[in-house]
Amino acid sequence: MLQDLQNHIHKNLHYLIGKKLLLAVSGGIDSMVLVDLFSKLDFEIGIAHCNFQLRGEESNQDEFFVKSKICHTERSRGAKHKIFIRKFETQKYAEENKLSIQQAARELRYNWFHELLEKEGFDYLITAHHLDDSLETFLINFTRGTGIEGLTGIPEVNNKIVRPLLIFSRSAIENYAKDNSIEWREDSSNASDKYFRNKIRHHVVPVLKELNNSLLDSFQNTIKNLSETNSLAKDALVFQFERIASQKNEEIHFDTEKLKQLPNCGTYLYEWLKPYGFFDWTAINDLMDNQSGKQVFSENYRLLKDRNRLILSKITNENPEIILINEEDNFIDKPIKLLFCNQSHISEPSKSSIFVDKEKLKFPLVLRKWKEGDYFYPSGMNGRKKVSKYFKDEKFSLIDKEKTWLLCSENEVVWIVNHRADKRYIATNNTIKILNITQKK
Repeated sequence: MLQDLQNHIHKNLHYLIGKKLLLAVSGGIDSMVLVDLFSKLDFEIGIAHCNFQLRGEESNQDEFFVKSKICHTERSRGAKHKIFIRKFETQKYAEENKLSIQQAARELRYNWFHELLEKEGFDYLITAHHLDDSLETFLINFTRGTGIEGLTGIPEVNNKIVRPLLIFSRSAIENYAKDNSIEWREDSSNASDKYFRNKIRHHVVPVLKELNNSLLDSFQNTIKNLSETNSLAKDALVFQFERIASQKNEEIHFDTEKLKQLPNCGTYLYEWLKPYGFFDWTAINDLMDNQSGKQVFSENYRLLKDRNRLILSKITNENPEIILINEEDNFIDKPIKLLFCNQSHISEPSKSSIFVDKEKLKFPLVLRKWKEGDYFYPSGMNGRKKVSKYFKDEKFSLIDKEKTWLLCSENEVVWIVNHRADKRYIATNNTIKILNITQKK
């Protein structure tokens, strides 16, 4: 097993060589074998043990066992492994965050592991998950319902988390532990059918192995095939995303006409939106045929139907407060950046820079969002126009409207910032006091 692991690392996980590794060690057979293997392979390792304080004195004994065995390993091999122990108020955390105990423990340990990686300079976190664990995960996901990614088992590499023992079965690990006189602790909760994974482990997997003596070999081949299929699917997602979606500042725009031409277009949209926390797929599918202005929300994002596109944007808690700008102010940087500069002559104006007659302004100027009833006299046009009508004619989306600021003199619009000025305030060749107002990115 030691030689097989060494070969596997050199062939498939070569980037681990020479790196500083943090090993997650519970004290169970899998993690104690992990420590033994990586110690014999002369890696620079650290040990991280979580005490979730869920099994009373048994949890404390696990902690003591890990400490004592690591010290024994150090004395016998002359190596020095830095050990990190953290006690967690798991029950309290679960109740406060409305999580199951298993979910709470997972969040707590991985958050801490990542802190250690950053703080202590470890390159990778190594866990002791093995092939049987991956099979159980496959069966759990299959039972609950999942996509193809959920049927590829436990990933061997996930960013800085590496699981090098996934090539070994539970029985191989048990045989190695016995052959090398490795001691470990049994977690009493593993014998209980209280948890779904344990029911799969105790009652489903044994039957499957009885039906197929080569179950784990067959499973490995299946995982390989599914992973390759998943890779093809991801390539298709990237290709179609580049054809159908476009980045507009902090927004993503999806062309619904092109999207509808795809077979299974809802599946594409599902995969693209899944990372943003969307789950109401019926509402999202309906959105493609809804009228402009309809929206669907996730916790932090919204998807807006706007003509022939869907616009994905982050929900902001921007306070639409009124900002007062005094005559002596040369610059403001919140909520947008505006520069005020007295000029002796007029240059070519643009959407982001206007020249106004300062004597016509009544200070303090007001920077605010638009409201119903606002109107202005657009430069280059005759007569007045409602701001809402201007937005409609210029095909502003709801998000565009919400992001747009008005610069006003008392109750009159001077400038729809970065779009159109009011001709009543535009400086001319006869203007004595010229004020240049520019929006900075």
